[in-house]
Amino acid sequence: MSAPTEPPSRVALITGADSGIGRATAVRLARAGMDVGITWHSDRKGAEETAEEVRDHGQRAEVARMDLTRLPDAADTVDELCERLGRLDVLVNNAGTGTMTPFLDLELSDVRDVLDVDLVGPFLCGQKAARRMIRQGDGGRIVNVTSVHEHQPRVGAAPYCAAKGGLGLLTQVMALELAEYRITVNAVAPGEISTPMTGQDDTDPHTERRPGVPLGRPGDAREVAAVIAFLAGPDASYVTGASWSVDGGMLRMGPQAGSHLTDDDWRRP
Repeated sequence: MSAPTEPPSRVALITGADSGIGRATAVRLARAGMDVGITWHSDRKGAEETAEEVRDHGQRAEVARMDLTRLPDAADTVDELCERLGRLDVLVNNAGTGTMTPFLDLELSDVRDVLDVDLVGPFLCGQKAARRMIRQGDGGRIVNVTSVHEHQPRVGAAPYCAAKGGLGLLTQVMALELAEYRITVNAVAPGEISTPMTGQDDTDPHTERRPGVPLGRPGDAREVAAVIAFLAGPDASYVTGASWSVDGGMLRMGPQAGSHLTDDDWRRP
């Protein structure tokens, strides 16, 4: 009698995993026993470093460039990485970009770039992933990384807020339509997180003071990755169509107040 073969490792694909939340998520999912596909846009070295961290946990890693301003072709990278890794169980739409430009000064090209990267790209990658999961026949997980600006606005971030708000509602529609295939779809909405995108690379968030955030500091990318890992894992099998804020309470204050208050007077009645 031949020895039973071990089931293949689950496979996760994470867009924008060359740094920040994407890298932290890749490492967290590798620790959970998943092989990981990693995409990058401008930092190949960072992506290769993420892949090495995944391999250090005994898991396979594959790396590919993805430029979500080049749609629809960029979404083909999902199929490429799935072929290299053999299957797909989890998609994390993490890649993102934004502007800090007043509404009246925005150029159409800038608006289109933000909408493509933050909304249309996740839409097309989600389609590719869901179709593959359906063919495999055993369900799957899709996690869309939005922002607190899925829920509340910020001055100077019109395209970003529009895209993240749209991605939040897209998440809900995907959850409804894909539930019959046992594919769950959820959003994770970070607040201010110490990452290169917020100009805080290699910063310990526990040493930074944010009076307007109830917990008093920015978040750590690993704290966001922990929530993504929960949603990607077996304990979240009955969770779909939800948006999980990981913001230190910022939304309770409003993102403008959370990032602009300079003292703790608000804590006293």
